[in-house]
Amino acid sequence: MEHKTTGKYMERPWMSRNFILVLLIVAFMLASEIPAVLARPATLAEAVTWLESESHRLIRAGKRTMKDGTAAFPPQVGIGYEAFWLRDFAYTLEGAIDSYSEKELREACEIFIRSIRADGAGVDCVTFDGRPIYKPGFGTMGANPVADGSQFTIAVAWHTYQKTKDSKFLGEVIDHLVRTMNAVPHNPETGLVHIENDGWDRCPYGFTDTVRMQGDILFCSLLYVEACHRLSDLLNAVERKADADEWKREADTIAKSIREVFWDSQTGLFRAATVNCREHHIWGSAFAVYLGVADDNQSKAIAGYFRDNYPQIVQKGQIRHLPGGVYWETCVAAHDTYQNGAYWATPTGWFVYTLDIVDPKLADQTVIDLVTDFRENGVCEWVFGEKHRLPNYLASASLPLTGIRAMIKRRKTDTSFGIGSKSDDGREELRQSDQK
Repeated sequence: MEHKTTGKYMERPWMSRNFILVLLIVAFMLASEIPAVLARPATLAEAVTWLESESHRLIRAGKRTMKDGTAAFPPQVGIGYEAFWLRDFAYTLEGAIDSYSEKELREACEIFIRSIRADGAGVDCVTFDGRPIYKPGFGTMGANPVADGSQFTIAVAWHTYQKTKDSKFLGEVIDHLVRTMNAVPHNPETGLVHIENDGWDRCPYGFTDTVRMQGDILFCSLLYVEACHRLSDLLNAVERKADADEWKREADTIAKSIREVFWDSQTGLFRAATVNCREHHIWGSAFAVYLGVADDNQSKAIAGYFRDNYPQIVQKGQIRHLPGGVYWETCVAAHDTYQNGAYWATPTGWFVYTLDIVDPKLADQTVIDLVTDFRENGVCEWVFGEKHRLPNYLASASLPLTGIRAMIKRRKTDTSFGIGSKSDDGREELRQSDQK
């Protein structure tokens, strides 16, 4: 029997060619979407697992050797930051301390403690040949040492002891730690960390070192409260209870002062400083909630601000220093670059810990968006629009983990806001959620 339909279609070969062409176009379009789909984690747990793995990879890939043979871990893999920066190293310890051996931890801690100046000032960084530098810009920014060196020296020592439990080592360095804490510049009336109003006294917190803050300084004061708690822990570990209690009282006193001096109840955020650069500080407000310095009402107000202004302060899971459209009163960096309008991953953990109070779903989305951008564009220091600057930046991968883990732990335990000085950051809760 003759099949006429066959002849019918054979008379129109262009139809089959067009059909194949359409299929190829559709396949190409679908294929172009595959990388984006694969880049996006399906769950918070998957995002955190990737972040932990990437943080470890960057830390190990970034290892350098100092002149004396000591292992150093600069802020970025490859050539870019040619020294061993104190605060960046401390931030990798916050989220990924298991990436270091105990020997590496002790030797790095020794470098920074050995570099404490005679007057107690802590460093900004130490060059690979062992030269301590106390001011950002390799010693060119400000007249005096950076205002966060002592606090981060305590952080490195505290994390080292938490990991190693080396009582002998702690006993050898504890007095140096007390000495550096006593060197933090204070306002005698408020007790808050202070930068003088005349000229360029010193730089504040290193992730705002291009900002010419003056007066009492929010972020450095928060770091001081955290350091007081940690120094108290270390003094208790060497059985100096009276000294430990004194530093605990100091922490409580300064926390109260922070709540009173910097809080703006109309906006629902903390201000960055009291004299120059008094802008509302997104990072500092989030960190205050994370530390438990902000009280419950302040924490809820900050969380509400983050939710209501989310599109203006978040890009691809990364966070602006300031509210949308706001720039520092005095800053070396140009608008919409670096520390003056760009978006950073550094505070994302504190940010989601805070946002989770009012919008857990959006908090999870923020972490997933962050990891998606990292997978597609690399782990960068900062981003703005399509700009991605300084890839393979260690703190961007490591530091968010501590706030994310604390958020997960709070969900499991239904605890109040703020971790205080606790070292249990929610890793066990995350492991349990992975297994479900």
